[in-house]
Amino acid sequence: MPDGWPEALIFDVDGTLAETEELHRRAFNAAFADAGLRWNWSQDDYRALLTTTGGKERIARYVTERGGDPATVPVAELHKAKTAHYVDLMARGQIALRPGIADLIDEARAAGRRLAIATTTSPANVEALCLAVFGKPAAQVFDVIAAGDEVPAKKPAPDIYLLALQRLGLTADRAVALEDSRNGLRSARAAKLACVVSPGVYTAGEDFSAATLVLGCFTDLGGLAGLSAVRT
Repeated sequence: MPDGWPEALIFDVDGTLAETEELHRRAFNAAFADAGLRWNWSQDDYRALLTTTGGKERIARYVTERGGDPATVPVAELHKAKTAHYVDLMARGQIALRPGIADLIDEARAAGRRLAIATTTSPANVEALCLAVFGKPAAQVFDVIAAGDEVPAKKPAPDIYLLALQRLGLTADRAVALEDSRNGLRSARAAKLACVVSPGVYTAGEDFSAATLVLGCFTDLGGLAGLSAVRT
């Protein structure tokens, strides 16, 4: 194992850094209520919808599955309202980092490793989470942030990870991805990255057979030393 590997850790956000998906579900339902829509996503509904990445894409899928035409629904406006509710929930402190994440980030930073984000969630959501759990802007925690609609295809396409690698100036063999979902895993592996997976509340039971390493909790990794066995 080369000394100093990996040079960068690339984190997914929702379900990986923090169990944010329940806040997203609550925020979606609040936005629907504000718009006078009689839509209310249960946890089971949302678990199924999470197989589609991207909030706007989930709304469109929901409309289609109900026999409607997404083109007749103000999807972008609903998603913007949902983001506002999500940011408000974050600001009220209703979130925390998953166990092991803070220590891993601190250790990586102290060891001179670079930190990046590769997520389909919006930059506003990334910022809200960082302010809530780190008490500082995202740019003060992560060297690179690739988020939201910056790429043409969302996870499980590799685009967002390829963008993060481009901004880091690294090839895939010099970094590792940390994920919680099968779509995220497929995205990372399609980008040729080693990938450590710790399933979240909404992703437990998915197929992670393609992962380099699967953990029950990120604390089980054992910090940077635990990454010494993680390769593509």
